Amino acid sequence: MNKVVIVGRMNVGKSTLFNRLSTHVKSMTFDYEGVTRDILRDDVSWRGYTFELIDTGGITIEKPDAPLVQEVRDRALQQINDADVVLFVVDGIAGVTAADQELSALLRKRSRRTFLVINKADAKVTQENIPEFYQLYHERMFPISALHGTGINDLLDAVVELFPAVPESVGTEETPAYRVVLLGRPNVGKSSLLNQLVKEERALVSEIPGTTREPLSERISFYKEMLQLTDTPGIRRQRAVEKGLESLMVKSSFRALKDADIVLLLVDASEARLVDQELKLAFYAFADMHKALILLVNKTDLLDGEKQKELDASFERYPHLMKKIEKLSISCKTGKNVGRVLPLVKKVWERMTQQFPPEELTRVIIGSLRSVPLVKSEQRLQVFTVEQVGVAPITIKMRVNYPRFFETSELNFFENVLRRHYSLVSAPIRFIIV
Repeated sequence: MNKVVIVGRMNVGKSTLFNRLSTHVKSMTFDYEGVTRDILRDDVSWRGYTFELIDTGGITIEKPDAPLVQEVRDRALQQINDADVVLFVVDGIAGVTAADQELSALLRKRSRRTFLVINKADAKVTQENIPEFYQLYHERMFPISALHGTGINDLLDAVVELFPAVPESVGTEETPAYRVVLLGRPNVGKSSLLNQLVKEERALVSEIPGTTREPLSERISFYKEMLQLTDTPGIRRQRAVEKGLESLMVKSSFRALKDADIVLLLVDASEARLVDQELKLAFYAFADMHKALILLVNKTDLLDGEKQKELDASFERYPHLMKKIEKLSISCKTGKNVGRVLPLVKKVWERMTQQFPPEELTRVIIGSLRSVPLVKSEQRLQVFTVEQVGVAPITIKMRVNYPRFFETSELNFFENVLRRHYSLVSAPIRFIIV
């Protein structure tokens, strides 16, 4: 697939342009330099052509001192080398800067096809500045407004004109069988795990908390199925979340959670305990959002015997959750058990998509009330019919005599009945009472 790469210095509107063109993936935009760090990708279709669109972090010409900024720069330069078309975005209001001139010279050396994209062309001052951009000497120049969509069609027409003719039969993109999201607090190893699972340095990894700023998705084939893995920014306690950029990061993590089928909740074994924020995330994902949940205990290479005992004791304090979910100890640093993650994910997916035999399901649910009668407000509770109406999550519809009396404790009773009879570890169960 042809690659179209968006580049430019920091804060010129690259991510806004990516969001204007992208359908499935959205880049975070914020009036602050260096928001985009990871490479974001999406497949874009235009006039019968499909190409891979790539958003990059802002490029600094001089090699920066900070290792993280250096890594962002190096990744952007690598994307330029691999690109079929480069969209060089500049700020039409700011005019040509020294950084633009230096980057322009670099692109002429590295890229065969570069279009100069003058953003914010809807501003009057941009119209006055446009003549000075001719000094950047690129193949074609396109004044646009990434925010309002002005000039976008002309830009896309020019891009696809450079591609080979569209084949008579073009295959459609394969939809993921299921979506897996990596969730957790900052610096617990989510990005390291994503890189190991996709076998590519896809996400930036740093000891600095908050390195990942927006959800980063990658599709991989496993057991002949396509699944989507999404790394997310770390989630901290609400009172610790600063306004602005970090608030957007947290919101984007929860949006990724909403779209997921399975959650991999990573915790730091070296802390030797589950913290309150991790428990809240676990219950929210599993009980409230009905997402399958797997607890991954990372950094086990830092555990000694005493810390292991403390960690085990921490888990034992929450049996009502721990007995319902899978737990796996891993180390992204040493690779311990990382190879077991995807097989476990596949197993949990099979559990949450299983179909129960209707007669057997009815016998299990109604039969449980014969051995353990439920009474509320002096009324004996009865279930007349039971029907499985959905999977992922498993959804059970029950017609009962007093729907208002079937509250949390009663539904927990039926959930436990189902878990005793079927293999449902890590699979959530949802009830519909009528």
